[in-house]
Amino acid sequence: MKSSRFLEYIYIDYYSSTPKYIQLANSIIKSVREGKLIINETLPSINELNCNFEISRDTAEKAYKHLKSIGLLGSVPGKGYYIKNTEAGQQFKVFLIFNKLSTHKKLVYDAIVDGLGHEAAIDFYIYNNDFEFFKKLLQNNSNDYTHYVILPHFMHGGENVHDIINMLPKEKLIILDKLVPGIKGDFAAVYENFEKDIFQALEEALPQLRKYHTLKIIFPEYTYFPGEILKGFFSFCIQYAFTYKVVHDIQGEPIHEGDVFINLMENDLVVLIERILATELKIGKDVGVISYNETPLKKIILNGLTTISTDFEQMGKMTAEIIKNGSTGRYEVPFYLTLRASL
Repeated sequence: MKSSRFLEYIYIDYYSSTPKYIQLANSIIKSVREGKLIINETLPSINELNCNFEISRDTAEKAYKHLKSIGLLGSVPGKGYYIKNTEAGQQFKVFLIFNKLSTHKKLVYDAIVDGLGHEAAIDFYIYNNDFEFFKKLLQNNSNDYTHYVILPHFMHGGENVHDIINMLPKEKLIILDKLVPGIKGDFAAVYENFEKDIFQALEEALPQLRKYHTLKIIFPEYTYFPGEILKGFFSFCIQYAFTYKVVHDIQGEPIHEGDVFINLMENDLVVLIERILATELKIGKDVGVISYNETPLKKIILNGLTTISTDFEQMGKMTAEIIKNGSTGRYEVPFYLTLRASL
């Protein structure tokens, strides 16, 4: 096969967070499905791919090895790669878009990828909480996806996000993490119940919280975290008679004996810990710390940080099952309190 013809079938999207070797592999799979590449057809060499597509040899080699592992390609030493099986390939093509790729969001991504395995081609995008970029990515996407998996969190401008999402076929739509008002139709969702989750987690921690008198939640004025978290926090404090405060900037907030700080952002957590350590107050005795979103390091920091967290791995696993089963159900993700020395 001439390289010039092969070039027509390959598309690398530089906005996508999907590794280039996966994009290359997915382009070949798509061409096989559409009958553009036929059985026994020889593919360009690694060197030709490296030259024609301005990708590294390692990228080209990984793409071919991936296709060989799923049975699509064969190879002959000294002759190269060829189409071995036109029946192999992915059953699903998924448009996956996250607001950012943090440690816990990576757990979601990895669980989706592991859960779908070789059954899916996944185009992965990150919009950095930017509504205009999010809109551009959705409006510019091709319409041949079997599923659209959307995690919708915005710093500002996302009030009308439902108008953009409503343009998608609802039988293909899966909303992650946060339900969005205004989305119409029968769509699937795997979501957190933010208001209920924080209330129940703090209620479970009540025996430890009773040695303190004031709960302070660090909630920046400009954040993608939903306001339902504050509603649940207020309800708990009022019901159990705690003094409470919303802190927008931890840098200047006084730290007193009897305070418990509930922290959402990782950067704020660093500042908070540094400021407490600069005092004579003891964490877990004089001052309490609760951190949102479990990560491996939080088991170690300060002999263990107490966390309240969604089961992000389970969120990914549930999403993969919805894709494989064709479900349009809506499922709350488990939310856990993990008590450690910081409380």
